[in-house]
Amino acid sequence: MNFSSVEKIAAAILYEGYILYPYRKTAIKNRQRWNFGTLYPREYAEAQRPAEPCRLQAEFLLEVEENAAPLLNVRVNFLQLVQESQNDAQALTDPSLAWEQAVERTVDVADLQLETLKSEGLRRPLVLDASNMPQGAPAAAAHFRLEGELVLRVEHVAEKLWKLRLELRNNTLLPSGAMAKREEALPRSFVSAHVLLGARAAQFVSLLDPPEQYRAAATNCNQLGVFPVLAGEEPARDILFCSPIILYDYPKVAAESEGDFFDGTEMDEMLALRVMTLSDAEKQEMREGDPRARKILERTEALTPEAMLKAHGVIRNLRAVAPQLEDQP
Repeated sequence: MNFSSVEKIAAAILYEGYILYPYRKTAIKNRQRWNFGTLYPREYAEAQRPAEPCRLQAEFLLEVEENAAPLLNVRVNFLQLVQESQNDAQALTDPSLAWEQAVERTVDVADLQLETLKSEGLRRPLVLDASNMPQGAPAAAAHFRLEGELVLRVEHVAEKLWKLRLELRNNTLLPSGAMAKREEALPRSFVSAHVLLGARAAQFVSLLDPPEQYRAAATNCNQLGVFPVLAGEEPARDILFCSPIILYDYPKVAAESEGDFFDGTEMDEMLALRVMTLSDAEKQEMREGDPRARKILERTEALTPEAMLKAHGVIRNLRAVAPQLEDQP
């Protein structure tokens, strides 16, 4: 399944809160990551008060025409956060400033047959270790073995309508078990975990605006930690995005955006202006820090007046408004 039409919005969700202005690791707000949708190892999660999440669940609807043979594709995305190398950490005067670097982890499960899922379901172990580490990942990431489980169940709820339940669980074991501290649990966590689903010979049903005949079934779909929305090119309904941040159907990154600032609640223009006001020492720290922070600085310093004006804002979807009637005496 080709998920290229949703890669940009999925990446924005993956890195939301990863690093915040002023984009340097000595900033207090950047000593701990602020990503949404972290699934901690179960032992650690259940030992916290209140408990932290160790799994996500999405229930959604699939419309299937008679005699069709639909296929389902699943892509699991999350970040693994590991501290910078021991040598770099030892060079710091304050060890608490050690930087957590992101490694993108992806698992694809392709061409699942709906009929097989109906009769047998799916329980797929997930193992991510040094053997499937992405190229360019920090060497420290190879020391951690991540284990999880993807579970899918299907039931027929009405004519042409199927209900699917997806669960993603973090089953990674911790050396210290339930006594583990956050520093031990975090590099074994699924950070910003989300799921993309693609359907062939079938169509997903919007849970935000379902057709009237499916409204009751949509209301009975229960979510935990994510919410499924239609994604891709409207009006196609072959891609579903289970996001830890509630979105509308067919979410997009604004075409005017020149690149990520890792804070979707802020305006690109405002953040660009703030970066421009940083001191030379602060900018140098950005250059020597996280590569993603360095890209923000390089992109901002290269902004042309025309690009800056484009970031100021745009009006979309103009519509006529009926004139207000004057109050009658």
